[in-house]
Amino acid sequence: MRASTPAWVRDAICWQVYPLGFCGAPRRREDLVGQSYGEGAGENVVHRLGRLMGWLDHLVSLGANVLILNPIADSVSHGYDTLDHQRVDPRLGDQHDFQALVTACHERGIRIVLDGVFNHVSEHHAVARAAVAAGPGTVEGGRIRWAGEHPYGFEGNADLVEMDLADEGVQEAVLEVMSSWLQRGADGWRLDAMYAAGPQAWAPILARLRDRHPEAWILGEVIHGDYPAFAAASGADSVTQYELWKGIWSSLHDHNLFELAHALGRHQAFREQAGGRFPLIFLGNHDTTRIASQLPDSRDLAAAICLLALLPGIPAVYAGDELGAVGVKEQRAGGDDAVRPVFPDDPADAPTTLALLKEAAAPRILEAHRRMLALRRREPWLADARIEVREETLTSTYAEIVLSPSARLPIPPLTLALNLGEEDAPAAGEVVEVLSGAAIIDGLPAPAPGTVPAHGAAVLR
Repeated sequence: MRASTPAWVRDAICWQVYPLGFCGAPRRREDLVGQSYGEGAGENVVHRLGRLMGWLDHLVSLGANVLILNPIADSVSHGYDTLDHQRVDPRLGDQHDFQALVTACHERGIRIVLDGVFNHVSEHHAVARAAVAAGPGTVEGGRIRWAGEHPYGFEGNADLVEMDLADEGVQEAVLEVMSSWLQRGADGWRLDAMYAAGPQAWAPILARLRDRHPEAWILGEVIHGDYPAFAAASGADSVTQYELWKGIWSSLHDHNLFELAHALGRHQAFREQAGGRFPLIFLGNHDTTRIASQLPDSRDLAAAICLLALLPGIPAVYAGDELGAVGVKEQRAGGDDAVRPVFPDDPADAPTTLALLKEAAAPRILEAHRRMLALRRREPWLADARIEVREETLTSTYAEIVLSPSARLPIPPLTLALNLGEEDAPAAGEVVEVLSGAAIIDGLPAPAPGTVPAHGAAVLR
């Protein structure tokens, strides 16, 4: 992580949206013909991006202040097969729609982070076509990676041609694209599949970008490996903490808080290293099964919400999770559709249009998110807190997690007590906030004062 990470990042709470699905865009471009696509000004443009406007106040009411957008650049289908990095996908709108969204966000104090798909492009991208025409061993051919005489397909997908991010021409082009969108009003980038090219390829790009845009947040998608070392070597401010994501849903799924304790120990160790201080923490995203579909006992959603809101790092809520949206990712063509649904124009219509855990529970799940994220806002030091699991309290279904200020601040620590058991437990301290899974999901009465509710959590001081 660079020493000059923007100060605003430590206060970031994110709401992530997959726009092509959210806005109801067709799954594939309908105007593609052979090697060409709608290049005329305004040709085949449908102004769907404005649907997000109706949700900005919802984002603010949730307690979030950053909008992470998955791909909005011109692409063939799912957004990760880019055709033109500088153009808004005409299924979503045009540059005027983007500028309107930027203005509306900034008026509300919301920052926008874009999804940078630079590791690979559509086989129809102009650079990919020129490289294939020229062949390996040529200047143009050197812009992409090769598998013998054939373009290298990202993760075995022949239609996703991998760029060679070590090529100076590619680095220059990526820098210009990233800088251009930041000049248009974006506040940062999520770098898709950053792990694929490696930190050394990204380091010179990000060093030059930092000189131009020191306040831009750079978030790298890193799935496995040494997260802090990757961030430090690449110059990224944050990386995606997939190891913690797995530890949270898996430990709640299996009622095995020993697994969670191990994941939290790793999380703390990462954050003590250069590059690991502010990772992105999440319960799900556009590539994963939703948290409400991961838990056999939906009451344990209360514990998940508390972990997301209070653990150190940068929390990100995937749009719909705050309402109890369900959806299972499947390994097949179209297997992401269930976790990338269409949203209504008005948030008030979401409970009757989205696939939810329980329609009646949606307002209560939303309120639980608001309460816990409000606590996060009242205690901003949590973004950089130290974690310690009280070993003497740890069982498969109960744990007390102590969150302490990392600096010498005159602030007492908070303790997050998780209870996955069937009986309420006595609270070992003043209860600052409490979430009962039974109250949230089933509308049952609130737990008795001074307790950590069954299938719930309490924040103690």
